[in-house]
Amino acid sequence: MKRFGVMLDMSRNAVMKVSQVKKFILILEKMGYNSLQLYTEDTFEIEGEPFFGYMRGRYSGAEIQEIDAFANAHGIELIPCVQTLAHFGCLVRHTTYQPMVDVNDILLIDDKRTYAFLDKMFATLAKNFTSRHVNIGMDEAHMVGLGQYLDKHGFHNRFDLLVKHLNQVVEIAEKYGFKPQMWSDMFFRLAFKEIYDNDSADESKHCPSCIPDLAGDGYYVDKPIAFDESIIQKIPKNVDLIYWDYYNVDEKVYDAMFASHKKFNREIWFAGGAWCWNGFAPHNGYSLKSMLPAMKTVNKYGVENVMITLWGDDGKECSYYSTLPALYAIKQYADGNYDMQAIEKGFTELFRLSFADFMSLDLPNGEHIVNGRNGEELPQNPCKSLFYNDPFLGLMDAIFDRSPKIPYNEYAKRLHDAIKRARDFSYIFDCQAKLCKFLAVKADLGIRTRKIYRQKDKKALRGLIMDYKKALRLLDSFYASYSYLWHAENKPFGFEVMDIRLGGLRFRLASCKEKLQKYCNGKLKKIEELEEEVLDEQPNKYLYHNRYQHLATFGYLSE
Repeated sequence: MKRFGVMLDMSRNAVMKVSQVKKFILILEKMGYNSLQLYTEDTFEIEGEPFFGYMRGRYSGAEIQEIDAFANAHGIELIPCVQTLAHFGCLVRHTTYQPMVDVNDILLIDDKRTYAFLDKMFATLAKNFTSRHVNIGMDEAHMVGLGQYLDKHGFHNRFDLLVKHLNQVVEIAEKYGFKPQMWSDMFFRLAFKEIYDNDSADESKHCPSCIPDLAGDGYYVDKPIAFDESIIQKIPKNVDLIYWDYYNVDEKVYDAMFASHKKFNREIWFAGGAWCWNGFAPHNGYSLKSMLPAMKTVNKYGVENVMITLWGDDGKECSYYSTLPALYAIKQYADGNYDMQAIEKGFTELFRLSFADFMSLDLPNGEHIVNGRNGEELPQNPCKSLFYNDPFLGLMDAIFDRSPKIPYNEYAKRLHDAIKRARDFSYIFDCQAKLCKFLAVKADLGIRTRKIYRQKDKKALRGLIMDYKKALRLLDSFYASYSYLWHAENKPFGFEVMDIRLGGLRFRLASCKEKLQKYCNGKLKKIEELEEEVLDEQPNKYLYHNRYQHLATFGYLSE
């Protein structure tokens, strides 16, 4: 295998300190990895673009060069990983860049300003990176061509539009000596839509057995897709395609998708995932469940380039170090070792840390794997969905009320007992233990509040107020531990988001407590939020929600 690497998301508020990236490189070297991509949407410095990554903790050119030199010295190829079309949500808020925005976070195709900007980007990458491979992104540009482009040029076939832009980006990349790779999902989305629209009756061309809705992608299927040769010919020959998949546990889907990618007659990269993007805790267990069939298929198809992604969706709340057991095991799978006893022993010998202890970092998400609508096994994220769930509005209350109860006090003890054994990573276990202590009180607080309020039992409500006070104390304890974790690993930029979220949660709990006190003291005749029925809008939904905004309120946090 040419490259077996990791991609670290440095764009969702948290940008790791240079010293911590170096620490991670040493860990990768120990495990036998040989490449690293730093996913940077706007978190690197571009000369002459002061608002690019402004106040976002961006890496300076000198910092990138320092990381690059360190990585090379330890046998790790540092590969730039950027965006060249979409995922510019933080960038487009600056008025400087508004003229070159199509819609949402997507750059405007066919605009000279866009390509002058991208030229500066590649000039910067060429100056600071030794590697001449580059990940150009271009994923999830779902609305491409439907904003300012539509106003200026009218409607164009969006597959052709994507290819046109890709050719321009490839030309710029090659100007600076780069060989580009890109996420393949946009081709599959747009091309599959074209196939489906043109011949929806032909079942040989598509299959309803798609990956879970979690992935946000209904075009990964368990039968090879019959792409028209004209579609394949439109894509530049010198672009490698990255098939990403973190969700499937069925080897048949990986087989079909690799077979579909092979039809493009170019080098394929596979991007798997070590789950750390669903709140404060990882999903190492699900990472192993999904990546075992993935690595078996990688070996079957002789895929030469693999990376395991560590995304930081919705705020990067989870420490990347918490995925160490998954990263170690996945590399062992890729090397043909599927013996979990041997893997656990190897991890312990390599790191002098307990594999079982590190797997216990999953506990804030519970130990329950639930079945989706098609019977597929799916992970939950109660560590986030119950953490931010408003106690009076109760977006997750109906779902939690019918779910298996999570023994958070027991989990807190197990995590606390592992603190000393975790050595350099003890602060992560301390943080997770305190998270579980808080959730032991907070998880069903809204359910209990509404139930007692509906019973008109003011004596019981006064007792419940003590739990609100306890929750506030435990939240303060968690905040202190989490703040330590963040600032130990990351630059300070981005923590303002956590201050806002955790501070908002604290004030909300205090506000709810005050209302309960006023009601009990006769100063409020009723609490209007608690008078409302909790509606079970999604009876098949499980404890998974990864958007802070949609957990905290049914209203607007922003427009």
